[in-house]
Amino acid sequence: MALNFANNNSLSAITAIPASISGGGLNLISSQTASNSSSLSFTTGIDSTYKEYIFKFYNIHAITDTAHFSFNMSIDSGSNYNVTKTTTAFRATQDEAGSFTLLGYDTNGDLAQGTGYQPLTSQSGNENDESMSGTLHIFEPSSSVFVKHFMANINYQYKDPQSVNYYYAGYANTTSTVNAVDFKFTSGNIDSGVIKLYGVS
Repeated sequence: MALNFANNNSLSAITAIPASISGGGLNLISSQTASNSSSLSFTTGIDSTYKEYIFKFYNIHAITDTAHFSFNMSIDSGSNYNVTKTTTAFRATQDEAGSFTLLGYDTNGDLAQGTGYQPLTSQSGNENDESMSGTLHIFEPSSSVFVKHFMANINYQYKDPQSVNYYYAGYANTTSTVNAVDFKFTSGNIDSGVIKLYGVS
């Protein structure tokens, strides 16, 4: 087996990555900042360029207390957000006093062939220091053969106060191309926060 050696001693001298080295990097496609926004919609940049797309949420703050942060997908570039989904959800919780803990499946967070918005949180708090952060992965949204799998992991502060870590997963039950994604709270606007869309190379 042949061994490969670096031909120089300085990283600054490297001008290109060899073709034999695979990717795996995150490529920023777009970013949106909420400011009392009813929703944040990503209607461009989701196509066949990448097999995986990642949304990253940074300190999403709700105007309305106990609202659910949620998302839906579109197959018509955002004209309608009503893709059929089957999903599953579980959470882990602990309060600041250490007196309450919870680990379990959430029957209120899943969908069974539902077209409505999929929750990513349950009862987010709206106090000044409360917010939610996390990620949503969508796999091969442009496939014309398979359903579109997705997974999300969100952490947020609930009003008690509690740290709540939610895991959501499921699939969009369509072989049509998913080309837009919308985010909103079930009640009230998105006061502030940033959502970034990345493609995984």
